[in-house]
Amino acid sequence: MNAAERGTAAGTVRLGLLGCADIALRRVLPAVARTGGIALTAVAARDTARAAQVAQQYGAEAAAGYAELLERDDVDAVYVPLPSALHAEWTERALLAGKHVLAEKPLTLDAAETARLVDLARSRGLVLMENFMFVHHPQHRHVRRLLDEGAIGDVRTVHAAFAIPPRPDGDIRYRADLGGGALFDVGVYPLRAAQLLLGPGLEVVGADLRTDPERGVDVAGSVLLRRHDGVTAHLTFGMEHHYTSRYEVLGSGGRLRLDHAFTPPADHRPVVVIERRGGVEELELEPFDQVTAAVRALVTTIGSGAGTTTGEATVRHAELVADVHRAGHARRGRAGTARRLAEYAVGGEEI
Repeated sequence: MNAAERGTAAGTVRLGLLGCADIALRRVLPAVARTGGIALTAVAARDTARAAQVAQQYGAEAAAGYAELLERDDVDAVYVPLPSALHAEWTERALLAGKHVLAEKPLTLDAAETARLVDLARSRGLVLMENFMFVHHPQHRHVRRLLDEGAIGDVRTVHAAFAIPPRPDGDIRYRADLGGGALFDVGVYPLRAAQLLLGPGLEVVGADLRTDPERGVDVAGSVLLRRHDGVTAHLTFGMEHHYTSRYEVLGSGGRLRLDHAFTPPADHRPVVVIERRGGVEELELEPFDQVTAAVRALVTTIGSGAGTTTGEATVRHAELVADVHRAGHARRGRAGTARRLAEYAVGGEEI
C-alpha cells in the first residue's frame, strides 16, 4: 500500500513536499516517516528526476511541478523548504489552494508579508507554522521553569550565539537573490531564543551586520536588545565562525548556561549548568528528537482544527528581525539599505 492509499485512513495528514532541499531529505522526511498520523504522498522539485527518486523512497508520487502538487486531492498540507526568497509566494499559493503549510524559517523576508500570510491562514482556518524546530525541545521549558523559580535570582541579561563555519562557494546562503545572509539563516535563532527567555516587547537598541562586498549578503552580526524593565540580550551570529550554539542567562545570584541550544542531535543529553556562589550544579536532561517533535506539532495542530497557533509569535519575531535589519544597515545610508532590501525580495530558483 503506497502513501496515497495510507493517507485515506481517518486522521492521517497527507503531506506534499515542495522542493527537495537538504534539510527536507536529511531531517524532516525521516521524521515524517517515523511519526504517526502523517504520510508523504507527493513530491515536487525543480529536478523532476530527483522528485521521482525521493517519492519512490517514501512510497509517494512525483508531481510535475509545484503548482501541480498544490492541485492534488491527496495533499492536505505542504512542507516548504525552498530558498527563503520563495517562501512567501509558495506559502501563499498553498494557502489559497486550501493546504496547511509548514514553512522553513524565515517564513518570509518581510514582516508585513508575514503578518499578511498569518492573517490569510487564519481567515481560511488553515495551519501555518514556521519551522523553528528548537522551540519544541523541552530543554528550553526546563530553563524557563528554573528562571521562574529564581534559580539564579533576578534575570539581568541573556547572551546567545549561533554561528557556523563558512559554506562552499555557491551555497544559497551567499546569494542575495535567494534571500541569503547570516541574519535570515542563523541570526534568527538567537533572536527567537531571546523572545523565548525574555518574552515579547523586546526592542532593538543597536545592531551591526557585516556584509561581504563581493557576495552582497551579511555574513556576521551582533545585536543588543532591551526589555522595558532594563533586562538586555546580547546576541551574536555568523557563518564564518567556529560552530557555536549556546546561550547563557546572567542573574543577580548566579549564571545559567546551555550548550547545543539550537540544533542538538536526537541522542544528545542536554546539560543545564547553573553557577552560584556556593558552586556549580549540572542538570542532565533526557535526549529528545526536536525534529520529530516539530512534525508531531504540525499533525496535532491540524488535528485540533484550531488553525494556526503560532501566528502572533511568528509576526512578533518577523518584526524584530526587520528592526535588526534596519538597525544593522542604518550606518550604510538609506539608499544602501533600500537596495539590499530590494535584493532580498528578488525571486530565485530552488537549489
